[in-house]
Amino acid sequence: MRFQNVCLESIGVQLPQEVWSSQHVEGMLSPLYSRLKLPEGRLELMSGIKERRVWAPGTLPSGPSVESGKLAIEAANIAPADIGCLIHASVCRDFLEPATASRVHHGIGLGSQCWVYDVSNACLGLLNGAVQIAQMIETGMIKAGIVVGTENSRPLLTQTIEALNQDLSLTRKSVKPAFASLTIGSGSCAWLLTHREISKSGTPLEFAVAEARTEHHELCMSDQDAAGAGMQPLMDTDSEKLMAEGIRTGQAAFDRLLLETGWQRPVIDRTICHQVGARHRVSMLDAMQLDINKDVVTFPRLGNTGSVALPLTVAAAAASGQVCQGERIAMLGIGSGINSVMLASIWGKTKVNGNIDQIIND
Repeated sequence: MRFQNVCLESIGVQLPQEVWSSQHVEGMLSPLYSRLKLPEGRLELMSGIKERRVWAPGTLPSGPSVESGKLAIEAANIAPADIGCLIHASVCRDFLEPATASRVHHGIGLGSQCWVYDVSNACLGLLNGAVQIAQMIETGMIKAGIVVGTENSRPLLTQTIEALNQDLSLTRKSVKPAFASLTIGSGSCAWLLTHREISKSGTPLEFAVAEARTEHHELCMSDQDAAGAGMQPLMDTDSEKLMAEGIRTGQAAFDRLLLETGWQRPVIDRTICHQVGARHRVSMLDAMQLDINKDVVTFPRLGNTGSVALPLTVAAAAASGQVCQGERIAMLGIGSGINSVMLASIWGKTKVNGNIDQIIND
């Protein structure tokens, strides 16, 4: 899929203030670690994640999403009336209904003729939302749109820790499926896309591809999402197989991205992947034959922030100067399901607004 008229105009970012180090998480798991005689430092060693952030107790996703959206609009200096679509696309949402996007639309103060709805696709939600908005811009439906999401890891972390400490039947082997839940972090990000005729940033969102390998949809599952369900965000993840099949899916998507763009690997200046952990990163880039020194990471400081992981890393790369004007950027998304969405662009002057500097200047 190729777009002729779409630009990534600005990015809004909100990061929580509260930081949980992997050492802190292990301290909360001291009953489990003592019972199974697990070595301290295991969590950071295995994942490469030093810390992750959590929102204050009781935070609803719509709150930070409103702020991220406002920051993106402020950076773009665009009239709210020109924004014709608002998509909320994170895994986390306020309620089963109404759409979290409704509350975010109201909080930002967008117009009554705006398209307003939620999109959900695990770690790919914001990328899917960006592609949908790009299609609407390309066809002339709208001049501009925002895709935004907020992931809240606190409930998953606290309930996983409680469950692991209380389950006396666990062994070193049976505890492994819960490990991925301990790497999850919180964050909020908004991408504002515009038609090139009103864009000031000059960052075209030119190419998009998707790859579906849904025969592997059972490798990572959480609670049922239905009226009356417990909605306890515990996850069961076959991390080894999920990584292997995810990389195969990503390889297929990346091969298609190269065909779509006409690029060869050496001309790609920067890659930005979904932020899972150190082992996944090395294996994925190796399988795709990409230079690890050209890749941008945020997972050591933010953990795996789900649908906002790749968008936040794009923001960090732009704010820190790791991505510069004129460079070819490949954004390589993979999510449970298993699905992959990949985007490509020649970077312009997209503005980043928010507290992303907290992780790039420390």
